[in-house]
Amino acid sequence: MSDMLKDPTILRELIMDHYQYPRNHGLVDDSSYASCHMASDSCIDDITVQSKIVDGVIKDIRFDGVACTICTASTSMMSELLKGKTTDEAKKIMDNYFNMMEEKPYDEDMLEEAIAMCNVHKQANRIKCATIGWKAMKKMME
Repeated sequence: MSDMLKDPTILRELIMDHYQYPRNHGLVDDSSYASCHMASDSCIDDITVQSKIVDGVIKDIRFDGVACTICTASTSMMSELLKGKTTDEAKKIMDNYFNMMEEKPYDEDMLEEAIAMCNVHKQANRIKCATIGWKAMKKMME
């Protein structure tokens, strides 16, 4: 694990940056986008994720709604990480992310900033927050 990941301050700063300044935030009124609404029964998280996939490439990901820090940050990170990737590449990245959440082996290099969520599994009730946006994207890709 890289030194950055051993520093909880850096991880917190990454999460707070994506929470305060979420990337790809705000939905579009465009019928070429797929849309998936997700709500949590254990947190305030109630978000809609949109994606535009053309010829197997993720052209855009947008999201909006009411969400806690972890949900907002993880969905923001996911949107940045998967944009421009093929759906096959995105599936590999997502598998690694879910493996990280489940404390299974994963490739940290694939996750880029999303690696900031590496300690979420220590608070089981937050795993749903950290995966809800990712699950929405997974549904749209299926």
